[in-house]
Amino acid sequence: MLRYTGKRIVTGILSLFVLATATFFLIHFMPGSPFQSGAVSQQVVDTLEKEYGLSEPLISQYFSYMGNLLQGDLGISYTEPGTGVAEIIGRTWPLTASVGIAALLTAVITGTGLGILRAVTKRRAVKSVISAGEMLAAGIPGFAAAFLLLYVFSMKLKVFPVSGLLTPAHYVLPTVALALYPAAVICRLTGNSLETELRKEYVVFARMKGLSRRRTVLTHALKNAYLPVLRYLGPAMAYLLTGSFAVESIFNIPGLGREFVNSITNRDYTLILGLTVFMGAVVILANLLTDLLCAWLDPRTRRSISGDI
Repeated sequence: MLRYTGKRIVTGILSLFVLATATFFLIHFMPGSPFQSGAVSQQVVDTLEKEYGLSEPLISQYFSYMGNLLQGDLGISYTEPGTGVAEIIGRTWPLTASVGIAALLTAVITGTGLGILRAVTKRRAVKSVISAGEMLAAGIPGFAAAFLLLYVFSMKLKVFPVSGLLTPAHYVLPTVALALYPAAVICRLTGNSLETELRKEYVVFARMKGLSRRRTVLTHALKNAYLPVLRYLGPAMAYLLTGSFAVESIFNIPGLGREFVNSITNRDYTLILGLTVFMGAVVILANLLTDLLCAWLDPRTRRSISGDI
């Protein structure tokens, strides 16, 4: 288990290195300059590029950036002179994390509850309604759900605020918009896996021993059925981070997503790189933790890991 953990950490570091390298060269192939605008002369642009090291050969810029990155230095933002990328991340990450955690909890609770209900109910109509809602939620893009929720509940009904994150009420619409897709996936995973577990012999034996249906489902079957959901939590974190780009812009939330969109628009190379590396590290860490959690909970996974190494 220890060697498996070390292997996964090394793989994560290599993945982060590849991500940073690919992003570095891709953004430098973007046309234009971070300092170009209608009111700035080419001479001023050349001076600024020289000051920030952008006039040096690209390979020299790459090694310089990677050397600074290994020391934990993410650089200075081009559009906010004197402001470090790490400072911008520290300022915006708590807002993105608060919405993301709220959306993840909402998705887990809602998806798990509906998945259990779909698996255990005897009513065909209930199964059909949950399955239809699951497909609808999975098919609506996050930005479309955000626009729809904003139009109905903020502009028409005026139930929730339009933008910002000033009060708990401000969290409702962006949280729901982000939670729809992962809730649908968790509902499908829980329902399908639980239906399979309920047909196995140990469940039948537990019922024959006199255990109630509720206790059999929640205590025995759900524990085994929930492993696919735990494995999905890592990708769900990635979805919530990338999905927040559009949702934060729509609801005017000053988080990582909006900063990332603005950095691309402004060609702020260091900010794009810093945000990409930071979010990539969060996703890799989330996947590592979910894999280790599944290995700890599932003896079969632990045995396969021991056999592999």
